[in-house]
Amino acid sequence: MTTALPNCPSCGSEYTYQDGALYVCPMCAHEWTPESVAEAEEAAIIRDANGNELKDGDTVAVIRDLKVKGASSTIKQGTKVKNIRLVDPEDGHDIDCKIPGFGQIGLKSEVVKKIN
Repeated sequence: MTTALPNCPSCGSEYTYQDGALYVCPMCAHEWTPESVAEAEEAAIIRDANGNELKDGDTVAVIRDLKVKGASSTIKQGTKVKNIRLVDPEDGHDIDCKIPGFGQIGLKSEVVKKIN
């Protein structure tokens, strides 16, 4: 009985092999452990200020007043933001959304809470 080895997390190659406790990719020479794959998947989950997992399309509320660079007003605490989109973090901003009166803006997940 053989178990399927995971593809390389670095280059995506399917030609990986196991060397002791490590997985090795002969295409790019990347080495990793099964635990590091699980940790990377857990780190990729974006959570709100209360620890709830966020997904694309969720509705969130801002938990404190936010000053916006280049704008004369602030985003007030309690502002509802509908239909968020999760993106790769850029300067810590991992949520892309549209806020009425401000337009398209990036938010940090630690300043929002998920609304059920």
